[in-house]
Amino acid sequence: MKVLQGLEPASVFGFFEDICNIPHISYHEKELSDYCVNFAKERGLDYKQDSMGNVIIIGEATPGYEDVEPIIIQGHLDMVGDKVPECPIDMEKEPIKVMIDGDYLTADGTTLGGDDGIAVAYGLALLDAKDIPHPRLEVVLTVSEEVGLEGATGIDLSCCKAKRLLNIDSEDEGVFTAGCAGGVRADCSIPGEAETKSGVVCEIKTQGFLGGHSGIEIDKGRANANTTMGRFFLLLKEKTAFDLVSIVGGVKDNVIPKNASATFLVAENDIEAVKAAVAEFNGYLDVEYGVSDPDIELVLEVKETAECKVLSEISKEKAITALNLMPNGVQAMSMDLPGLVETSLNMGVIQIDEEGINLCFSIRSSYVSAKDFIGAKLKQITEMLGGSVSFQGQYPGWPYARDSKLRDLCVKVYKEQYGKEPKIDVIHAGLECGILSSKVEGLDCISIGPDMSDVHTPDEKISISSVARVWEFLKAVLAEK
Repeated sequence: MKVLQGLEPASVFGFFEDICNIPHISYHEKELSDYCVNFAKERGLDYKQDSMGNVIIIGEATPGYEDVEPIIIQGHLDMVGDKVPECPIDMEKEPIKVMIDGDYLTADGTTLGGDDGIAVAYGLALLDAKDIPHPRLEVVLTVSEEVGLEGATGIDLSCCKAKRLLNIDSEDEGVFTAGCAGGVRADCSIPGEAETKSGVVCEIKTQGFLGGHSGIEIDKGRANANTTMGRFFLLLKEKTAFDLVSIVGGVKDNVIPKNASATFLVAENDIEAVKAAVAEFNGYLDVEYGVSDPDIELVLEVKETAECKVLSEISKEKAITALNLMPNGVQAMSMDLPGLVETSLNMGVIQIDEEGINLCFSIRSSYVSAKDFIGAKLKQITEMLGGSVSFQGQYPGWPYARDSKLRDLCVKVYKEQYGKEPKIDVIHAGLECGILSSKVEGLDCISIGPDMSDVHTPDEKISISSVARVWEFLKAVLAEK
């Protein structure tokens, strides 16, 4: 018996559970892409699958809707693969374990992939239904969204006829997203030098950090595990001598990192000084992050005496300098839309060892000029430290449109269904609407979705009742002529 059997709408949750049983983290979406193609073949639907794995499936209009303007239902096939340290699941090869917790779906020790498996499930359920009136449906499912919107950048929409696009990649029911920031990934690389030293091996790890989505949750003031490590070593160098072996942290450039660890060497008689530094630092964390991350701390483990490859003194100083001086977090708030983050960056992934210093950032901004300025800052600091920067996965923003027939339609249906006005929002996260609208002249877009929380983390949840309400909303929008 399936875990989600008995939940309504049965078709949506049935497809969602199938999706959960197929590994589909970014760059590993092939099996899910093929599943969607087989779905289309079994139902005799026209489809297109490109070399990247993007899939477009066409559902022709039902009787009486042949003359109604077609619509694109759009989402992405990939999910962020994050898990708790003790979870044994290989997310590249093994399915996640979906669970029911009251009104919520969650996963056992991993991200759930509601972002954006629920869009795929909605799209397939609409195409599968025999009793839902609708115009021509063009279900567009892209790959590698979470790593720079790569599928949307590469997809060919020439087979699509629609000038309307309903993106299902938002996370608050009743909030219609009508614009988003643009962004780019920056990879900073600084060569390192190594030498061999002996000493007592110490390992320090982060614990209790909440992390989160680097766009949606960047304004919540949560601690970044990577930059926290840099700050700790800035304190430690004032307290005692040490040699740095390595620092690693984070999983994705667009995820606020909650896990980081470092290995370093100290002399036997300096162990107490290290313990005191950790206790002092945890006191700072407790005071500064008592609201945003109430349970965070650094945990020290003192190990055996050993001989190790360590960073040279110069390389160690470069690493500590980079971690502490490179910008991170919110850089500017919007002057036009109160509460909206205008520009930010996230030090998402670090790998520091004797081979070099590598830092990966996600940069976001409502303005191309501000985004480029942050990139220039990273480039200047990196080059001063003897390194270089490369920029990848650049994607455009999606500017708010004052006039939108699709938005007006969705507002009308929402008011009829819920008896209140929806909220129209512009977000700091990246959505595929910006890229896709640049491929189809005059494309009218809006983004919706059911209630989700803690996306991109193992605490991710999606509301069962909200999924059901949004399903009814989708059907009502499609029924409009």
